[in-house]
Amino acid sequence: QVQLVESGGGLVQAGGSLSLSCAASGDTICISSMGWYRQAPGKERDLVATITSGPTTNYADPVKGRFTISRDNAKNTVYLQMNSLKPEDTAVYYCNVVMKAGCYYYTAPHDYWGRGTQVTVSS
Repeated sequence: QVQLVESGGGLVQAGGSLSLSCAASGDTICISSMGWYRQAPGKERDLVATITSGPTTNYADPVKGRFTISRDNAKNTVYLQMNSLKPEDTAVYYCNVVMKAGCYYYTAPHDYWGRGTQVTVSS
């Protein structure tokens, strides 16, 4: 099992910055990738960014060039630095961890999700 604790959400004016963090605990040795997703009211949960242990990063087009994802494997923590924030970035941001198939009792890739942290960008 993996537990995720998110922090860093809040209210910011357009053009401002916020930094999110997500600390994982438990079966962290089985973590394959970590990332952030977001869900706005009435919308589906969408990818923001992911990062592997490599680290290889992947960003959704709307945040590319503005957001930066990073991870500290020693601390089992993933970060999301958000710059030049826009009102359309307003959403609940969820930390995501993917467990590797074949690791311990994980017979298939398995996702863990944080409870989410609200990010609100005012105009």
